Amino acid sequence: MSALTRSRSVPTNIPNDINLEYYTQRARGGAGLITTEGTMICQQGTEWQNAPGIWNQDQIDAWKRITDAVHAEGGLIFSQLWHLGRVSHPDAPEQKASGMPVYGPSSIAARGGKFRFLPGQPGYVTPVAVDDPRVIIDLYRQAAINAKEAGFDGVELHAANGYLVHQFLDSTSNKRTDAYGGSIENRARFGLEILKELVSVWGSKRVAVRLSPCGGYNDMGMPLQENIDTFQYFISQADDLDLGYICLVRYIPAFDPKIDGQPRATKHDVLKSYRPCIKKSPLFLNGGLTPDEADQLLAAKEIDAAVFGVLWIGHPDLAKRIEHGIPMDAKLDPKTFYGGGPQMPYEEQKKGYTDYPAARL
Repeated sequence: MSALTRSRSVPTNIPNDINLEYYTQRARGGAGLITTEGTMICQQGTEWQNAPGIWNQDQIDAWKRITDAVHAEGGLIFSQLWHLGRVSHPDAPEQKASGMPVYGPSSIAARGGKFRFLPGQPGYVTPVAVDDPRVIIDLYRQAAINAKEAGFDGVELHAANGYLVHQFLDSTSNKRTDAYGGSIENRARFGLEILKELVSVWGSKRVAVRLSPCGGYNDMGMPLQENIDTFQYFISQADDLDLGYICLVRYIPAFDPKIDGQPRATKHDVLKSYRPCIKKSPLFLNGGLTPDEADQLLAAKEIDAAVFGVLWIGHPDLAKRIEHGIPMDAKLDPKTFYGGGPQMPYEEQKKGYTDYPAARL
């Protein structure tokens, strides 16, 4: 089960009883490995209202209830460590509460953007360039330590979808002239140094990374050859760490917004382009997979695991449905994907979250 931003940690950033129910349902439904929704490494650096964090003791204790419940159902759970970088907003509640500016690798605003909980369409702001990236790398390390205390089985670095690690990697958002910008090796340095810190805490096989090489979302994407060269280098270097897995997200039309009238993504075949770079770490694939397609890719040994996202939203027993050939029949309401906000009564937060029924086996 892939990370799925659901924004139900109301009224704060601390996981609650319905988060507990949600993850328990899916562990019971056969999700052998669950990756949590993006979990904030610090209060500064979030767009999403009511996304959970893992920077303080209350959050650690709350996550421990969830990891214990997942383990009781026979599942495994990794924490996805997340920082939004330049696509946060200074008026986002957690960002505002942090008293910190919006950070990015360089002072370059992402184009486009809208915020579900801010009036109008304010768009993205010009970020403050990170002065010393090691300060943020240390926050990732502390988050990994906290995740271990919370009982997780490992951590996944969110390096996809135009968030902070991806921003450092992409030459359109990273114009630095220090050791973290310019060449491919320099732009890859930030993410690779984070991975090394995570490995120092967890050991290599309990650390993973998620990448979306096609870009698009949050104004990401380089010219095709530069894009391929950049990701081939990063993936090869990450693979040398002998990680628990490398998860590649293939091209998804929904993550290819039109900016200035043109699609933003650098569309290409991620398996063909990057499979040869991965020799030590298992390769996971995510992005609109069907169960039949996953079976074919696994049988052909093109991937080591199939990762499903949206299908898990409406089918808390997805793995068991696949195993027994039961149809995927949930009628999803996209309005409930990202929660209703703190103004919605607590019981109503369950709508489209924990109220999808399991099938009768």
